[in-house]
Order: sequence, then structure tokens, then C-alpha cells
Amino acid sequence: MLTMFFSNLLLCRYFKKPLNIFLGFIPEIVFMFSLFGYLILLVFYKWTAYDAFTSKDAPSLLIHFINMCLFNYNDPTNKPLYAGQMGIQVLLVLIALACVPCMLIVKTMVLRRQHLWKRHLGTQKFGGVRVGNGPTEDEAGIMDHDQLSQHSDEGDEHSEEEPFNFGDVAVHQAIHTIEYCLGCISNTASYLRLWALSLAHAQLSEVLWSMVMHLGLSSRSGGGFFGLSIIFSAFATLTVCILLIMEGLSAFLHALRLHWVEFQNKFYTGQGFKFVPFSFESILEGRFDD
Repeated sequence: MLTMFFSNLLLCRYFKKPLNIFLGFIPEIVFMFSLFGYLILLVFYKWTAYDAFTSKDAPSLLIHFINMCLFNYNDPTNKPLYAGQMGIQVLLVLIALACVPCMLIVKTMVLRRQHLWKRHLGTQKFGGVRVGNGPTEDEAGIMDHDQLSQHSDEGDEHSEEEPFNFGDVAVHQAIHTIEYCLGCISNTASYLRLWALSLAHAQLSEVLWSMVMHLGLSSRSGGGFFGLSIIFSAFATLTVCILLIMEGLSAFLHALRLHWVEFQNKFYTGQGFKFVPFSFESILEGRFDD
């Protein structure tokens, strides 16, 4: 999951979008590490703190994580894993909650401020005289003739861009924030579900062994050899059909969905060029020149 975040970071640096780094990448990765990164650390801590003899007394990490999000630390059936756990978990949840308005509100207001800044630059007059509701001298300083001419050229370049709509930007950012927060939970559950498939494969192999192959090996009759041959054929057929084909295809499709949906939705937008099928007629007519 870290790979998709750093892929997004590389794209932001490539397209020179520092705002997406400071108000997008950093709050997102802090939100992820505050909740689910901490959960991963608890998994490794539980592996090292409890062994085969003390595993019966080990607390449930699922209950711990639910109580952490609900600020419920009065559960006598689930004892703490380490000293000072309550304070650390409260701090992590507050940090994660603070990242949500940073992604939802701060980025939207900064985009609005940038738009107002560009619009107010057009109200400046040559000679350093400020008119209209533009930025103050403390914010922008006195602008000379060269700076204003440079901004006027930039304004001509951006004049063809779509107009800024604060409502659309706020709705888009709200959808992105909600989708990201819910996607973190969904992505973690999906990766855990892929790990659970391996446990299901182990259970199916035990069922096939105990219900099919064990019958042929436990036979003590004279025709047990022929019975074992038939049972082994059935065991091999079920193993190939169920474990290798059906469960293997299920794991493959699940991993493909994880890569296409959960992995790429953090950085891939697909806003490229419209696909145009190859055609000699279009080339001769000059349609591709546009």
C-alpha cells in the first residue's frame, strides 16, 4: 500500500504540483499510518509478545482497534497490550481526525485563495499603484512594470482555462476525501481477505484429505489397493478442480481487483488522450492534424 502513495508523490513532483504534496500526500499518508500503520505494528508486537503457551491469554486486535476508534478503554475482557496504550491510541486517533479537515477544507480554501490571487493580479496598474481589492503591500509588495507585463502574459495563457467554480471544487474535494477515508478501510479489508484465502485453501486441503483420501488409506480389506486407486483418482481430480483451478482463479481475480481498484485509485486518474482508431482514410483527409 505504500507503493501507491509514493507513486502519487512521484506524479505530483513530475507535474510540479506542490499543493497536492503538502495538502494531499502528507495528510493521506499520516491518516493511513495513524490508524492502519499502528494496527500493523500491533500485529508484529503480538507475534513477539506471545508464544504458543501464552497465546490463549492474548487479547483480540480486532476488539482493540474497534475500541481505539470508539475511545472505549473500559473493556475488562480485552486487556491492554502494553503500558500507556490508551494515551498513544487517543493521540493517533486525534491525528487521523485532524487530517480529514486538512484534506477536506484547507486544500479547497488554498485553491480559492490562489484563484483570487490570480484574478486580483489583473486589477494592478502600471507604476506600482494598487487598485481594486487586490493583495496588500505586505502580501504582494510593489510590482514594477516588468512583473506586471509578465503576469499579463501568464493571464493570456490561462485565459483559455475553465473558469474556477468554488462549489464544484468543494464538492470534488469532499467526494475525494470521503472516498479516500472509506477506501482505506476497504483496501485494508481487501488485503486481509486475500490473506484469508490462503487459510481457506489450507482448510479445503484438510477436508479433502480427511473426507476422501483418509478413507482409502484406512481400508484393511484385500481389495484396498483397487479402492485406494479409485479414491486417489477422485482426490487428485478434486484437488485440481477445486484447489488449483477454482480457488486459484478466485485468488487471481481477487489480486487483479486489488491491483486495478485498490492500488491504482490512489494515483491513477486516466485523464489522457482520447483513443482514436487507426485509419488510412482519416490520415489522407487530415483529420489527425487537429
